Amino acid sequence: MKLDSETGLLDVARQVSSPNRDDRPDGMSIDLLVIHNISLPPGEFGGPWIDDLFCNRLDPDGHEYFRVICDMQVSCHFLIRRDGELVQYVPVQQRAWHAGQSSYQDHEGCNDFSIGIELEGSDDIPYEDSQYQALNELIAALTEVYPALGSNIVGHSEISPMRKTDPGPAFDWERLNNLIE
Repeated sequence: MKLDSETGLLDVARQVSSPNRDDRPDGMSIDLLVIHNISLPPGEFGGPWIDDLFCNRLDPDGHEYFRVICDMQVSCHFLIRRDGELVQYVPVQQRAWHAGQSSYQDHEGCNDFSIGIELEGSDDIPYEDSQYQALNELIAALTEVYPALGSNIVGHSEISPMRKTDPGPAFDWERLNNLIE
């Protein structure tokens, strides 16, 4: 697995281009990795709905919950499916819209300087071994290009504690191959 430092694309990821992105501020270094979870509908796995959400094509009639979120413009850099499949929505040099109102070490607006990784899952359902394996391999590839990421890995709940709970208590931080210092 290799991240192309020129294009910001991961060689093994399925590429799905999200329009929900923009340029990072000039001179902004990428030094934070944010782990999230997502399942659509909530608690259900599989299906095309995560791709559809991140590409602004979620059918509001597909599920009652979709009516609530179909107009949201959100994205992430990577998704790790339950089977370990990697999907990339935004090149890492660009800003994905994953963190919302957020702060890390007194720096507001974490989207400016972070890479967002979604795990297909929920706060209280254990993640799959294949997801931890893919996550560790992805982090290793990212830290080859952005070494500071290795010591700045957080959950969404840490940067938005009043709004978010993910990746939740089901996420086993000890399975990150001792990457967090």
